[in-house]
Amino acid sequence: MFLLHEYDIFWAFLIISSIIPILAFVISGVLAPVREGPEKLSSYESGIEPIGDAWLQFRIRYYMFALVFVVFDVETVFLYPWAMSFDVLGVSVFIEAFIFVLILIVGSVYAWRKGALEWS
Repeated sequence: MFLLHEYDIFWAFLIISSIIPILAFVISGVLAPVREGPEKLSSYESGIEPIGDAWLQFRIRYYMFALVFVVFDVETVFLYPWAMSFDVLGVSVFIEAFIFVLILIVGSVYAWRKGALEWS
């Protein structure tokens, strides 16, 4: 049978960490002044009068470059816990980490050949 009282600290932390941001949004929504006007609704460009429409279409290369960066950056973060406990885990985990790094390299080469890493 589960002993739920062992998780009291976890549930308290989860509830408090959920309530604090919600409470911050509610308080700022109640206390913030609401003044809408043409100056408030215009786009801000460092004090310069805006020219043209604020909705511009960006090329997909920017998003692909950012996505490839985020994917490989997050995946390499997973190597840190493995590196910290390398001496304890043994050979099988070394082989698994080697396969993981090999998959990262294959993905990087694939993205490079597809042109996702080229800025121009």
